[in-house]
Amino acid sequence: MFGFRRGKPAHTPAFLWLLWLALFTLGNAWAADPRPATAPAAFDLQVQAPDALREHLMRHLELLQYRELQDLDREELDRLLGSAHDNALELLATQGYFSATVELSVQDPGLPEALAAAASTPSTTDASAKPQQPGPRWTVLLKVQPGEPVRISRFSLQLQGEILNSNALAAQQKDLEDSWALRPGTLFTQAAWDQAKTEALRRLTANRFPTGHLLRSEAAIDTDLHEAVLSLTLDSGPDYRFGDIVVEGTRLHDPELVRRLAQIPPGTVYTQTRLLEAQQRVADSGYFDSVFMSLDTQGDPQNATVRVQVREAKLHKWVLGIGASTDSGARLSSEYTHRKLPWLDWRAVSKLSLDRETKTLGTELTGQPDTDNWRATTSAQLQRQLGGSAPVNSLMLRAGRSKTEERYDRNLFLQYDHAITQSSPPENASSVSANYAWTRRNFNTLPFPTQGFGLAVELGAGLTLGAQREPYLRSRARILGFLPIGVSPERSLASTPRLAWRAEGGAIGARSNVVLPSTQRFLTGGDTTVRGYGYREIGVVQADGSLSAGRYLAVGSLEWQQPLRSQGRTTAWDAAVFVDAGAVANQASELKAKVGLGVGARWRSPVGPLALDLAWGAATHRWRLHMNLGFSF
Repeated sequence: MFGFRRGKPAHTPAFLWLLWLALFTLGNAWAADPRPATAPAAFDLQVQAPDALREHLMRHLELLQYRELQDLDREELDRLLGSAHDNALELLATQGYFSATVELSVQDPGLPEALAAAASTPSTTDASAKPQQPGPRWTVLLKVQPGEPVRISRFSLQLQGEILNSNALAAQQKDLEDSWALRPGTLFTQAAWDQAKTEALRRLTANRFPTGHLLRSEAAIDTDLHEAVLSLTLDSGPDYRFGDIVVEGTRLHDPELVRRLAQIPPGTVYTQTRLLEAQQRVADSGYFDSVFMSLDTQGDPQNATVRVQVREAKLHKWVLGIGASTDSGARLSSEYTHRKLPWLDWRAVSKLSLDRETKTLGTELTGQPDTDNWRATTSAQLQRQLGGSAPVNSLMLRAGRSKTEERYDRNLFLQYDHAITQSSPPENASSVSANYAWTRRNFNTLPFPTQGFGLAVELGAGLTLGAQREPYLRSRARILGFLPIGVSPERSLASTPRLAWRAEGGAIGARSNVVLPSTQRFLTGGDTTVRGYGYREIGVVQADGSLSAGRYLAVGSLEWQQPLRSQGRTTAWDAAVFVDAGAVANQASELKAKVGLGVGARWRSPVGPLALDLAWGAATHRWRLHMNLGFSF
């Protein structure tokens, strides 16, 4: 404890003098050599071998872990070289070189040139002069003659267990043999052998036999003939079937909801794919934040329990969103979700969306799925939209049933439409219709498909309301496909050029004097339909020059997508060249295509595919920039 006395000079305590002296000494030492001296390596290792083998040895050779030992002497180094010789042969054998020869030698560099020069030069008093750091004391040279590699001559696979009494034996045996990678003539390596065994076991356990295991494996190496004979024996274990589903973690919802979403009837043959698809269906339902599904293999294989652990999503969710597109400009949206309405147990989603072209307020109520995964749905929507040259105010009411699966959607519904087109004179029309919609998605991956197709079909029969009560039929279909060009095993689909093509058509069958709501008729043009034209800019041109929706629709598009590469690697960007065409008319014979063509770029962004296009509208003689984010079908 120290302090100051009033009116007298303060005395510096002794420990402060010692602290100042220590800091001064350290400061001088740091200024003299700010970097700590690095101790030289005990030896340097040089490997003379083919590039692939040299890289393998430099990564795994045990000798390297002793390189930094400062007290290593020559006698200990010689002892380490003995074990390094055997270790090198073992590492070469894992790469298929069982007849390799290895030669190790040590070079003593002697007195370093810098030290010899220092010994023959008079000493200097220059404090800033620094001696050179000595290099490694020895250089170890490893010479490799790899010799002829060992190649696989034969392979045999045996299956044991209950699979021998199963009707799945032939199919499983063929699948394992067809997928086996180490064919006769293939270079033998330990890594490839291990990987092939793992893949064979994975395929066995993926269907019916989840407890299958490796019973025996042997790689017989003939170093004289440079051949390897491989044999593998797998035990399938019991044949499993799904049993009851036990759910953990539910509080708001009944566990029966999970069972209905999973769609795994008791007695169904076990497959890993079926289990993963069931888990995905539960996760995609929107009721749960996390889902983990597993098969309990401890009980009866013919009635194996499926255990599901879930974490329920919050009862209420409110999402605010902002966005923009070249079709409709800036967009603001607000969405509120209530996942379990009182008394009904239905989910309600209400949404308000505002942009330059469309203002929408709507709500949708969805019931929980039944045993066949069908859900009751009802919805209502108020909308104000630019429908050609004049705004359209519309009301839509819908009630029906829907079923959503991984690749298929089905929808059956009754719909009421009322639309007021603010043209001159105003057009006021209503209708009621019965509709069926069917969608199939067969893409290889989402949301960045590079192969496959999607197909959607809508069919409806309706009746106009008001003064005229006339029947009508309405149909619409669209298809989108991706066709890779020049596929080869050396490159992935993401790096392969592809042709993206799409087509869309629609038709309404009714008497010529029937007035239909404009929301039941067709307009086209914009970012995702016919580029080079504005949003819904292609329709039927009236006598006064105004634009209205028509009864027939035809759209087609061809687009070449070329993946871009940089420094030998495929980037997240594609270049595109495209031509679009579309037409709308009240008579099929009057359809006249309006063509748009241009160039663009595609980016596989973290939030989904982003498309940027510059298109020329041949009918308008104008360039348009189009931007679209996301993929949906």
